[in-house]
Amino acid sequence: MAYDDGPSLTFLGATDTVTGSRYLIEHDGTRILVDCGLFQGYKVLRERNWRPFPVPPWTLDAMVLTHAHLDHSGYLPALVRDGFKGPVYCTQGTAELLTLLLPDSGYLQEEEARTAARRGSSRHESPRPLYTVSDAERAIERFRPEEFGRSLDLGTGITVCFRRAGHILGAAQVQLQAEGRSIHFTGDLGREDDPLMLPPAPLEACDVLVTESTYGDRSHPDADAERELGEVVSRVAERGGVVLIASFAVGRAETLMLHLSRLRQKHRIPDVPIFLNSPMAVDATEMYHRHRDQHRISDEEFGRMYRLPIMVRSVEESKALNLRGGPMVIISASGMLTGGRVLHHLEAYAEDPRNCIVLSGYQAGGTRGAALQGGARSLRIYGRDVPVRAEVVSLENLSAHADADAVLAWMARAKRPPLMTFVTHGEPHASDTLRGRIQHELGWRVRVPEYLERVNISGLH
Repeated sequence: MAYDDGPSLTFLGATDTVTGSRYLIEHDGTRILVDCGLFQGYKVLRERNWRPFPVPPWTLDAMVLTHAHLDHSGYLPALVRDGFKGPVYCTQGTAELLTLLLPDSGYLQEEEARTAARRGSSRHESPRPLYTVSDAERAIERFRPEEFGRSLDLGTGITVCFRRAGHILGAAQVQLQAEGRSIHFTGDLGREDDPLMLPPAPLEACDVLVTESTYGDRSHPDADAERELGEVVSRVAERGGVVLIASFAVGRAETLMLHLSRLRQKHRIPDVPIFLNSPMAVDATEMYHRHRDQHRISDEEFGRMYRLPIMVRSVEESKALNLRGGPMVIISASGMLTGGRVLHHLEAYAEDPRNCIVLSGYQAGGTRGAALQGGARSLRIYGRDVPVRAEVVSLENLSAHADADAVLAWMARAKRPPLMTFVTHGEPHASDTLRGRIQHELGWRVRVPEYLERVNISGLH
């Protein structure tokens, strides 16, 4: 049953981890879920995806999504399958991207179950997917796209407003109002200097702030990401190797293409073929072009960026890349090496020291990407240990997240401090480091919440 002692906030995910964003707002008999993400990384976290949802899905009245990345949206098909029947509010850009991301996630879940059954690499006799493509398609029917800056009444005095977050297409900060209290969720904050996306909107006055802390314990390097990328491509091409870039299909793929097209135009990389091997990334790029108001670049530059790569859609074309050899560049998902076509390219190219594997963003603990970043020289892929003799490069400055300094600067410009700030969506050290900086540098009241902790918003003073 819902609580009746004023609005409350319960942390159903994104505590002690950078994944699984899920927040429950309850007020006057109404339950609103903000974000519905997958837990990723360590097995102990991934197993939460298979447990019953902490509240019965059919008791939720509505859902609000900050953006399309699966650690914020990817559990939605399972929730709808298990009984959620309410509307899902998000921006138009998020709704469009999720028509790609959710069915693709369902397909990968099904494909991994089939592969595990065929290779006998699962401890389960009959491996099953977390959800299916059909589950994802039913979830998409629940979407109710909304505009940035418009206040929407969700019922029983709860209103929501989306504000620009940068980061990726459609990404939003979410501000909820209930019984005179305002709760602000950062979602994933973008960077002021992002080469593609516009910066996040300023923080408005709020009573409770729930902030991400993905990079809460570090600053982005001062290095020029475009120059570093160019050096990698030139170096590997000269020795006849393959540059395999593990990329998030939404957001990161576009940024990579932008950098590569600029490098090619300036003649700073050789004229080697560049393949974008992700049908979802191809379609997402077209969506970015439709929403010109959310990014910085001109139509002319967007055209050059889009014409640069050879777009790979079919499975046959993808398999052919594994036989082609270098020199060439392949951009392929997933960005943390958790699934997708990039794993087949890893099997083909990881053992050759002429090649290079590029990690182009944050690597959550427990993922293959994090293992590789930490120095692993072998990766378990589809039940086989694949030796890694290729060069490994981590381009950390390609991240689309604001770093700790940027988050603090964004907070410092607020008109007044919140009554309480909760630091979530980060690994334990990152969250606690950001907590300490908020407390000491801004003087704000701040805590790192615990998993399943419930907070009475009315009781904050």
